[in-house]
Amino acid sequence: MFRLQGSKVLAVDMTGDAVKAKNGSMVAYDGQMAFKKLSGGGEGIRGMVTRRITGEQMTLMEVKGQGTCWFADRASEINLVSLQGDKLFVESSNLLATDSGLRTGTSFTGLRGASQGNGLFTTTIEGHGQAAIMSDGPAVVLRVSSQYPLTVDPGAYIAHQGNLRQSFQSGVTFRTFLGEGGGEAFQIRFEGDGVVYVQPSERNSIAGDV
Repeated sequence: MFRLQGSKVLAVDMTGDAVKAKNGSMVAYDGQMAFKKLSGGGEGIRGMVTRRITGEQMTLMEVKGQGTCWFADRASEINLVSLQGDKLFVESSNLLATDSGLRTGTSFTGLRGASQGNGLFTTTIEGHGQAAIMSDGPAVVLRVSSQYPLTVDPGAYIAHQGNLRQSFQSGVTFRTFLGEGGGEAFQIRFEGDGVVYVQPSERNSIAGDV
């Protein structure tokens, strides 16, 4: 159902089924398609309340029909993630599309969200199916194991999945070495068993200047 055309365009072949995608990300389609704007973020009343409190912005549309629809967003690189009943945690700004059967929601992230100025929650996706996430430059998938924990700059973090625990620690970043940082810098430490997706470009955030 999901396939990449190059690294920056997602093609979704549909036979009467539907896909949820970032609002405004459709660039072309053939066949017969119907578009409907969704409330986004989490589903149901809890999701609406969470978004109102935290400012987690995620406007989605549902595309349903027969044919092929192509999606892209600001020439971002696109990465396909297959879920087999597990859960994916992803920054809302990095989510492009999901199978309609996957459930979306919100999850408390604590200090990481606060340090980025993105609210205290991040988007969750769970079930069986595929999701397409975006990155500024080709994403790197890093393995975390019990023997090898991973520390990530909050501005480079995109998503993670698996049985991982997050903690937050102060540290030195490259920007601090270059004299561009001011104040305390925070990093995310992942422990457990899973994978973390990072991008080779830091999003605009205040993570390095908290």
